[in-house]
Amino acid sequence: MGQAWGFGRHGGPEVQEFFERPDPAPGRGEVLIRVDVAGVNPLDHLVRSGLVPGLDGGRPFPRVLGMEAAGTVLALGEDTDGLEVGDAVFGFALTGGGTYAETTVLSAPNTARIPAGLSPTVAATLPVAGTTAVDALDQLGLPAGATILVNGVGGGVGLAVARLAVGRELRVVGTGSTAKREHAEAIGVRFVDYTAGDVVAAARHLVPDGFDGIVDLAGGASLRTVAPLARDARNVIAVGDMSVSELGGRFVERRLDRGNLERSAGLALDGVLAPVVTAVHPLSDAPAALATVEKGHAAGKVVIKVA
Repeated sequence: MGQAWGFGRHGGPEVQEFFERPDPAPGRGEVLIRVDVAGVNPLDHLVRSGLVPGLDGGRPFPRVLGMEAAGTVLALGEDTDGLEVGDAVFGFALTGGGTYAETTVLSAPNTARIPAGLSPTVAATLPVAGTTAVDALDQLGLPAGATILVNGVGGGVGLAVARLAVGRELRVVGTGSTAKREHAEAIGVRFVDYTAGDVVAAARHLVPDGFDGIVDLAGGASLRTVAPLARDARNVIAVGDMSVSELGGRFVERRLDRGNLERSAGLALDGVLAPVVTAVHPLSDAPAALATVEKGHAAGKVVIKVA
């Protein structure tokens, strides 16, 4: 039996609970891992709330929270080519296994070995934040010297997008709250504080001719405010708000396969995609870890150290 943290029904934080469960048996295309580190993401509380039922995996309640993890392979299901027991791996729990737990199952096609020299803490941030950054910037395909606005730069995904954009020699402006300024400016972002006045006017002051691309992490009214800053509406890429198509923009095209995980890990090893990890919580403190992300207070990436 091992400890896990999840939810007994759909709802708000009040449905969350710790519980004991046996190690899950890996099914076809799954690997059982001992979790070292789990990443914390806004998607986690959306799954708990029942807003994205396709990611629950149809498993019975209580369900474990979390979508990404790094750990060690304990057992293999069928059709798990390329992975072996004992491998240090990172990847997605796309079949509903959850990752805020001592053990869990990951989807084998969406799991990769951790390369030598990369820590489990860094690896655990890559399935969501790292690959999202790669996908969004690949979709834009901007050349060196182009200008990009990262709307909502202060969180784990926003900082990953900004760091990778800087690594690609793009000129990066980012919007965020005052508390997010330090981490953004430390990686070379020109920062616009949305609590300090007119965001559009401040961004236009920095880039008068408009942006070659926008990557939006905020959605909603914030997305609608900044979208006109793009020189071409098709170069507005939204990560969370699918209504971007109504503005002429595009939703990010996600690639969750092993190859993209390996590519993200290589970029992290090279320092191009090094995550900004600002909080490491033990599993016993998982409620606080998710609360920080759910309330929008996280500056950078929050992870849960399980092992």
